[in-house]
Amino acid sequence: MSGPYPVRGSVSLPEAELMWRFSRSSGPGGQHVNTSDSQVELRFDLARTEALPPVWKQRALERLASRLVDGVVTVRSSEHRSQWRNRETAAVRLAALLAEATAPPPKPRRATRIPRGINERRLREKKQRSDTKRGRNGRGWG
Repeated sequence: MSGPYPVRGSVSLPEAELMWRFSRSSGPGGQHVNTSDSQVELRFDLARTEALPPVWKQRALERLASRLVDGVVTVRSSEHRSQWRNRETAAVRLAALLAEATAPPPKPRRATRIPRGINERRLREKKQRSDTKRGRNGRGWG
């Protein structure tokens, strides 16, 4: 999986703006793990990118502020033994992170009134239940 990575709609991350770094990964792999650089670190300069619309970029910068270092977001992947699969995982993770960060805010909740009939029915049923339970307490039986 190479080339532009889709974020949302027709917007995608160009391969040229992604910075890859590889290092040795801990975990399973036997002797092979000592010689291969399978851990992947993917860096994307969010502050300087032209790939995202300005509104999305501003939204992402605000929402990912705690993850950014000098305007760069970093995603690391080392769960697979192969570097290629870790590259795929990191790219998908970055695209998902940006999709979530650039999503429009939810519409504000509109307060609604409970219809009077429904409220009265609820209170009537509550009263019936109360009377049923009150009738079970054995007082007046003896």
